Amino acid sequence: MAKKSKEVKETAGFALGKENYKLMAIGFAVIVIGFILMAGGGSDDPNVFSEEIFSFRRITLAPILLLLGFGFEIYAIMKKPKDD
Repeated sequence: MAKKSKEVKETAGFALGKENYKLMAIGFAVIVIGFILMAGGGSDDPNVFSEEIFSFRRITLAPILLLLGFGFEIYAIMKKPKDD
């Protein structure tokens, strides 16, 4: 039988580095904030229309935060972990 070569690194543990997980947590927090800002604005009475759903916060700010959060998540996953 042939012996296995030592070229294969044996890595145990997580797929990403500690910094990657911290960046992913920040991105997740930004996404949650975006969804919180988007919530609300409805009317209690279904027969009454509420103009509050068209506020700057819900139409512009929250979707921008969501896109930034998802983009940051992609960056956090793709960032090469530092070798210790």
